[in-house]
Amino acid sequence: MAPEATQIDHILIEKSARRLTATLDGAVILQADVALGFEPIGDKQQEGDGKTPVGIFKIDRRNPQSAFYLSLGISYPLPEDIDRARAQGVDPGGDIFIHGQPNGVTGLSLPGDWTAGCIAISNSEMARLWSLTPNGVVVEIRP
Repeated sequence: MAPEATQIDHILIEKSARRLTATLDGAVILQADVALGFEPIGDKQQEGDGKTPVGIFKIDRRNPQSAFYLSLGISYPLPEDIDRARAQGVDPGGDIFIHGQPNGVTGLSLPGDWTAGCIAISNSEMARLWSLTPNGVVVEIRP
């Protein structure tokens, strides 16, 4: 790990391993265990399905006033997600974030997969990720 880094350029989320890896030029800067949506297997299809999306996205917004300890927005749904959902007659959902624990939960991380489709990490890891991540960073979410 390279703790002296001040920025990252890629976030890889491996759903099956429940792991987030943040890198700069391929060097691992931060690695964290993650909690996923409450129905973690498969790609997000529609609002309320409890799935975390799979694909290549970008960090496109930041919310320091989140209901969870800091949050970095992911550019889901992509145009193809919107088209697929429209063809199925459903809402693709949105508001997918990498975030910390619910506000008011301190000193621990909730067990299991509990989000509505987001990626949750510990508050200390979220504080570090927040400080390292500019908007535009690529987020790759694998099954």
